[in-house]
Formats: sequence, C-alpha cells, structure tokens
Amino acid sequence: MKIEIHSFIDHTFLKPDAIKADIVRLCKEAKTYQFASVCVNPIWVSLCSEMLKGTSVKVAAVVGFPLGATTPEAKAFETKQAVQHGANEIDMVMNIGALKSGDTEWVYKDILAVVQAAGENVKVKVILETGLLSLDQVEDACLIAVRAGAHFVKTSTGFGAGGATIEHVQLMRKMVGTDRGVKASGGIRDFKTAVEMIEAGANRIGTSSGVTIVKGEEVKGDY
Repeated sequence: MKIEIHSFIDHTFLKPDAIKADIVRLCKEAKTYQFASVCVNPIWVSLCSEMLKGTSVKVAAVVGFPLGATTPEAKAFETKQAVQHGANEIDMVMNIGALKSGDTEWVYKDILAVVQAAGENVKVKVILETGLLSLDQVEDACLIAVRAGAHFVKTSTGFGAGGATIEHVQLMRKMVGTDRGVKASGGIRDFKTAVEMIEAGANRIGTSSGVTIVKGEEVKGDY
C-alpha cells in the first residue's frame, strides 16, 4: 500500500527565535505539499490562518508549551485566544509533574479545561512527553486524555528528553483504540522513520522536516 505521506504531516516550526519569514515559508511549503497542518506558537496563528485561508491545511497552535506546567485556567485562556485567531487544532502539553505525582484528577481537569475551551469543532492533541514517563504512566495518560475528550495523544514536544519511539506509538495506539488519533513527534527527520511511525499506529507526524520527508531526502533536524 502506498502511503500518501504528505497528508500525515504537521509541518512544524516552534523555535523561540522564529521570525515572520520563517512562518511565511512554513505556510507556503504547507500549501505546496498539501500537508495536514502547520504547527506554530500562538503568536503566529493569525498570520498562518490568513495565509492558509481557502486551503485544506489546518492551523495548529501549541498551548502550555513546552513544559505543560501552567494552570488549567491559563491553558484554557491560551486555547480560546488561539481559536479566536484562527486555530483549527490545539497541541497542548499535559501537566507532566501532576501525572508523575499520581494526581490523575488534576491531569484530567487540565486536559478537560482545554477541550472545553477549544469547542466542538477544534481538535485537541495532548502531548505526553513520553521520554519523561514510564510505560505505565504513558498508559495512564492516554486513558485520562480519552476520558477528558481529547482527540489525539502525542508523543513529545521535541524540546524534552527523547522523541518519538516505535514502542511508545504502538502502546499509545493500543490504549486509545481506533477512535482517537496518535501523533508521533520529536526526531522524525526522514521518510523511512515517518513510515515506521505510521505503521506503528501514528496518523499524524509532527516534524520540521516535512519537505525533506516528502522528497525522500536525508536531513539534519531538531524536531
């Protein structure tokens, strides 16, 4: 089966020193290659929304990024503002410390606050930062995300310890079933790795190397 790899890719640029020209290029590439979305920091959502108007490319905004250590109220406000500015999708970082402390109710309320703030028509992806979690904690996080109504679970921010692994993607797919999405992100820089993640169960790939991946080239990247 031939994989239309472009349709899996969330074309990503989240560097702190990003300038307008970087985001303009990102959107132009996303339109050219018909990627699933662009994934950007909230400050760039309005620009991306305007540039991608009339296309099939979605605009994803990160929330509570990259640590996840802000309050549910702050994440909810950030989400509402991103949606008002044109975001179709929200990639939120869950409260990692709360999960590792065993406070699963806080994690649930944290995710629920974003899901409710996003509204019915906006997909919410929950970034677990799997490199910081045990396998049991990954399982717990997936179940909480599903219970809170999130649409996707996502491996990594790309800024934490480690990136996407086959083992984590397979486990996340097992835990969320077929009704929810799994996004692999962090360290995916070539076509072969992207396909391996899709075969493991991912239906989105977060990467800053989208163009290189669709061209089947080698690259040095950082997300």
